[in-house]
Amino acid sequence: MSKIPFQTIDWSAIKKTEHIGETGTSFWQTMQFPGLRIRLVEYSEGYLADHWCQKGHIVHCLEGEFVSELISGERISLKKGETYVVSDELSSHRSMTESGVKLLIVDGDFLKLE
Repeated sequence: MSKIPFQTIDWSAIKKTEHIGETGTSFWQTMQFPGLRIRLVEYSEGYLADHWCQKGHIVHCLEGEFVSELISGERISLKKGETYVVSDELSSHRSMTESGVKLLIVDGDFLKLE
């Protein structure tokens, strides 16, 4: 990873991009640095991801509640103030929410398996 100088992020100035799920929609605001991505992500009511993800993340729930479903069938619920972390390629997971959620998601090279 490269060095990132001190800076603030004004999320209100970052354009939202729309990503259609199997059901519902997600909106991402993304800051990309070399080897690091920081996103503010909102899932609409009734959102279900359209894919199984194997990427590692640090996911912090800012508002609402959602479920991460693992390909094994296990379901992990996260609500406001809770966080999960997983490295790349250690689980296939997808997100879903009934009532909508707002997340801070960090991922990057530091989560790759060596």
